[in-house]
Amino acid sequence: MKKAIIAIVVIVVLFVINSGFYILNPAEQAIIVQFGKPIGETKTDAGLYFKTPVIQEVIKFDKRILEWDGRSNEIPTKDNKYIHIDAFARWRISDPLAFYKAVKNQMIAQSRLDDLLDGLVRDEITTFTLNEIIQSSERKHRIQQFETTESEAKQKVDETDIVLGARLRIMENILANVSLRLEDLNLGIDVVDVQFKRIDYNREVRQKVFGRMISEQNQIAEKYRASGEGEKQKILGNLDKRKKEVLSSAYLKSQEIKGSADAEAVQIYARTYGKSPEFFRFMRTLESYRETFDPSTKLILSTKNKYLKYLSKP
Repeated sequence: MKKAIIAIVVIVVLFVINSGFYILNPAEQAIIVQFGKPIGETKTDAGLYFKTPVIQEVIKFDKRILEWDGRSNEIPTKDNKYIHIDAFARWRISDPLAFYKAVKNQMIAQSRLDDLLDGLVRDEITTFTLNEIIQSSERKHRIQQFETTESEAKQKVDETDIVLGARLRIMENILANVSLRLEDLNLGIDVVDVQFKRIDYNREVRQKVFGRMISEQNQIAEKYRASGEGEKQKILGNLDKRKKEVLSSAYLKSQEIKGSADAEAVQIYARTYGKSPEFFRFMRTLESYRETFDPSTKLILSTKNKYLKYLSKP
């Protein structure tokens, strides 16, 4: 009997010790709840802690940065163009006690953030034009305006229409506004960042934008083709001109060489024939025969003709 009582006491002591101590890891923070009401201070440091067994309960919350991923919404812009916005945010539980009193758990907190952030994103998007939203920088851009209705489908370029990119400003505004709202509501939540995952046109606008992009690229390609063809003709013209110059120079050089050779040949002939005039006349007569007589020529001459004297005498 005594052993049974001791065993029961030991079990009770072990249960009290086990339920009285709890451990927080570095990614957790906790509050103590007694009969449904929070008591004491928030525990945010990792370590071993004690609570009153049975009557007190430990509720732990994540201390890390948490994610909020919003729904993709179709929202009209200031210039009445509908676009799909897919936003996401990062938040954390900054005050576990206020968080527990206001929303109890992360599921309810996510639902509250859905309402807040979706509304603020819609409010911001509707105050800016499409071109301001899709440009993230503050650098000035010249934009090409295009119509989205069937009656105004013709594209037009307005070189004086210059806008500033506002996407970064929109996200900063959303973050500032949601921080103010959360402070007023005292939810124990801090939103640390808001970003746009995707900004896309709706189907009607997308088709017209793609058509405009194709038209612009075709115009650029045609411009390059025309420029290349002009450069090609210029190169071919220069090539033809250079070819004629080279041929003309070569012909002139060849004529000079030929003339010089002919003059030298004449001089050689003159010196040679000058030594024997009779031989010169003989050679000239033979050349005349070669040029005058051919198989189709019939020539009847007297044997006393001087033209045949070198044929009639040995």
